[in-house]
Amino acid sequence: MGGPYDTIVVGGGHNGLVAAAYLAKGGLKVLVLERRHLLGGCTVTEEIFPGFKFSVLAYVVSMMRPEIVRELELKNHGYDLIPVDTSFLPLSDGNYLIFREGEEENKREISRFSRRDADVFPEYYRHVGKLAKFVQPVLSMVPPDPTSFRPSELRKFIDLGKRFRALGNDSYSFIELMTMSSFDFVSMFFESEIMRGCLGASGISGTFLGVRSPGTAYVLLHHNMGEVDGGTGEWGFPRGGMGAVAEAIASSARSFGAEIRTEAPVSKILVRNGKAAGVVLESGEEILSKSVATAVDPKRTFLKMLGPDSVPSAFLEKIRKYNTRAASGKVNLALSGLPDFKSLPGDGPHLRGFIMVAPSPDYLERAYDDAKYGNFSRKPYLDITIPSLTDPSLAPPGKHVMSVNVRYAPDKLKDGDWNDQREALGDTVVNTISEYAPNLKDIILHRQVLTPLDFEQVFGLTDGNIFHGEITAEQIFMLRPVPGWAQYRMPVNRLYMCGSGAHPGGGVMGAPGRLAALEMLKDFGNGRL
Repeated sequence: MGGPYDTIVVGGGHNGLVAAAYLAKGGLKVLVLERRHLLGGCTVTEEIFPGFKFSVLAYVVSMMRPEIVRELELKNHGYDLIPVDTSFLPLSDGNYLIFREGEEENKREISRFSRRDADVFPEYYRHVGKLAKFVQPVLSMVPPDPTSFRPSELRKFIDLGKRFRALGNDSYSFIELMTMSSFDFVSMFFESEIMRGCLGASGISGTFLGVRSPGTAYVLLHHNMGEVDGGTGEWGFPRGGMGAVAEAIASSARSFGAEIRTEAPVSKILVRNGKAAGVVLESGEEILSKSVATAVDPKRTFLKMLGPDSVPSAFLEKIRKYNTRAASGKVNLALSGLPDFKSLPGDGPHLRGFIMVAPSPDYLERAYDDAKYGNFSRKPYLDITIPSLTDPSLAPPGKHVMSVNVRYAPDKLKDGDWNDQREALGDTVVNTISEYAPNLKDIILHRQVLTPLDFEQVFGLTDGNIFHGEITAEQIFMLRPVPGWAQYRMPVNRLYMCGSGAHPGGGVMGAPGRLAALEMLKDFGNGRL
């Protein structure tokens, strides 16, 4: 028997580590328990093949909250992002589209497809940026309780109302965006298929929705709220891979006194006299604490780690209905050289950022059609990066690692299961890329294929959902994870949720961990714990 601790954090992903760092910084005795042999959850770097280090699941940083980087002094602990400033879209007809940092350069590039689209492109990004800046502060606030008349809760609504009013005519655009599809949203600005496809694709990232599905416009906005070195909507590769992000946060947490254990899977959250009182590990070890913060997803927490007698039945029913369906896969490739794209041969800046296979909205919608009926996409939407070009430490000299995010790969297949279909998915991905870069098959040294089943079994994600639940309108802000329980305190007294299943949801942002920890520190300070 260990402890007692002030709090135990279940799960050593980036959100759990952020929560632990803030709690330890606040003077609490904190223990983090991670089921795997390394920290990070989905934010890990692993040497899958000798000499090749992969960001196995999460592959880029955009949404990490700047206040976390500052308050936890992450840059002093090795947090170092390399900005990503290009997006390359090869086309099957030999043409291509490439975005860079310069506005005029992008306008010239887009004008090859549509002069009108080139002219409206800066207006589009200013519009999205304005809406993103309206929402960004929400990522750093505890959602208000609409049933409460406490002055602090009413002030939150007043502040939101003032900021909404400040949007002026754009307030109508925000209401539209919350309900429309990403295709309809980008079509308000652009006429060319390639612009509608590449920009609309942001709305399906991490979801089981199509580009024409209502609600995906908000998902598009969600992925445009990231900040790298003060730039809104920007992205970066962490030096050392995604695991370096988790290690920097863990180092910060340890510097404040947090204790962290790996290979310590939790089987049960202890509840005594109606209060969370510690955990039991799969080994049978019991560890006591005054409180528990869970960074694992809501379904795993309440349906597997807590007995039904510990949680109100009405709440459990809501959790059972919480949407965790998934449609993402991942293929990691070790390469002996670089892919040579027919549309833009050779090495160059186009290989150092994002490479997208998303030529049109119809292409994306057909990929979704496969998934709707229980199949993985035969012509998938692919988001490809080659991080070893900007961080040579990830691969041996002259060799490279390629990361391929795949949509769609549904969690439940109509025919067979993922143990049978895993390599077929990998073949489809390689064949799809080879249509644009014919030399790919000749330079593949090793291949790792991850399906939603792997996401669940290896990384502990229910149904393989990388965001711990869809980030659609009915599961965000005051409704996350379920209505009435969006302030991080759960129905079991002294149990808190600090993972992506809490507001503001998924993405490598750390905000759920920070906000939950700050609420816990308030409760400790007020003598509630």
